[in-house]
Amino acid sequence: MYERFSRTELLLGSEAMQRLAGANVAIFGIGGVGGYVVEALARSGIGSFALIDNDRVSLSNLNRQIIALESTLGMYKTDAARDRILDINPHAQVKTYHTFFLPETADEFDFSSYDYVVDAIDTVTGKLEIIVRAKCAGVPVISSMGAGNKLDPTAFKVVDIYDTSVCPLAKTMRHELKKRGINSLKTVYSAEKPIKPQYLDKQCGEDASVQEVARRRAVPGSTAFVPSVVGLIIAAEVVKDIAAQSL
Repeated sequence: MYERFSRTELLLGSEAMQRLAGANVAIFGIGGVGGYVVEALARSGIGSFALIDNDRVSLSNLNRQIIALESTLGMYKTDAARDRILDINPHAQVKTYHTFFLPETADEFDFSSYDYVVDAIDTVTGKLEIIVRAKCAGVPVISSMGAGNKLDPTAFKVVDIYDTSVCPLAKTMRHELKKRGINSLKTVYSAEKPIKPQYLDKQCGEDASVQEVARRRAVPGSTAFVPSVVGLIIAAEVVKDIAAQSL
């Protein structure tokens, strides 16, 4: 028994662990959700990763992103995640892409080379392109719906996109996927109604300028315990699906 992942092997068995070690998983978006997906998959024995994100770690990430530390500020998120993976499992293979995924950049990626695709990005056009490309390649895909402006980590569940409600992002995705003839999509979503962010008054001093920028950009609020739960739920689904192929 390979000691590094021996406790997982006790539950899944050796054949499943071999399947996980041989799997190549692409994670699009290495933020609050995607970072925890990467972390859990690395600790579950996934052997190969493709990490896609063009953002760098910033101070505003420290409250919720597992890759965000004082020591990683300014790093590309993909590079910070790669370093964590290799610190957990030096035998893992990791490819990083400093790319903002959109239809215009989609040709950089060979979806047929992936065993599973995780959509953890925010832009609708990018999400749709990921899903369409994965479906065309016959690769399993799971998509994160809105995790911002939520406070109840117990409200998230795994459902088909057409069984979602309340979530504005899920509503848009349902409409757009239907137009593209996609009849099913595994998603993680919450039926909790979004909470309106509390912005400071302009007169409150230096911090008010940051709040005003957030107000204009409609930046969502987030916590340490919501995106992490979403990411762990997604990782669990990926592990179960890949492991089940060998059972």
